[in-house]
Amino acid sequence: MALLADKCCTACRAGAPLATRGEVAKYLPQLPGWQITVVAGVERLEKAYLFKNFAQALHFTEQVGAIAEQHNHHPALLTEWGRVTVAWWTHKIAGLHVNDFIMAAKTDRVSALNAK
Repeated sequence: MALLADKCCTACRAGAPLATRGEVAKYLPQLPGWQITVVAGVERLEKAYLFKNFAQALHFTEQVGAIAEQHNHHPALLTEWGRVTVAWWTHKIAGLHVNDFIMAAKTDRVSALNAK
């Protein structure tokens, strides 16, 4: 079974299916620390990452932005001193798509690379 972080996002269009309960049950346990939150009635995957200072937080934000551009799928990013909160959801379908779980895994991979 391929790791989520090794998968690629598929082009998502309006009307694409939301992630099923089965997909959520399968993928969420593979994403330690990620939570499903609801903002304005829309489910999102969200996680906060901690850093020693603002420069490290900003660097991580830039790295996540680069992978977002590469996959044409963009999160909400809140960068603060020593903390970055990342939220993934698919705007076109107002909820969670499998792509969001893939991008959350890619975000964790970026974090792991920074920890080395």
